[in-house]
This record gives sequence, structure tokens and C-alpha cells, in this order.
Amino acid sequence: MRTKPTWRIPIGILALLGALALYGIAIATWIAPAIAGWNALLQTIVYLILGVIWLLPLRRFLIWMETGRFSPPDE
Repeated sequence: MRTKPTWRIPIGILALLGALALYGIAIATWIAPAIAGWNALLQTIVYLILGVIWLLPLRRFLIWMETGRFSPPDE
């Protein structure tokens, strides 16, 4: 367990915010125009999938912020 502050947490939060901003800009720039003519239900499904995809690498990233490693610590 961490007992003193580490640089990884503030840097990690800034990196996460930057990555999410870039992800959102990429979706708005390339995906939105590509699916603009689709049925609203299909667009909703695409946006739901894209809204969940960014969560996939989040666990390992949060582990890195806390421990400095990308894999969970051994118990």
C-alpha cells in the first residue's frame, strides 16, 4: 500500500483527461460524420459501444497510477 504521494497520480489524471479529450475529438471528427445518415437506433448502438470502449484499458492504467506497474500486485 502506498504511504507517500507519487507523481504518477497527478500525471495520470492529466494524461487520462487528455486522452479522453482526444478520443472525443476523434469520435466527433471521424465517426459522427460517417454515421450521420444512419438510423437513430443504429447510431445509438454505435455511440454506446464507443462510450464503453474507452473503459477497457482503464483498469490497468489505474493500477499503474497506484502501483507503478500495469499488472495487479501479487497478494
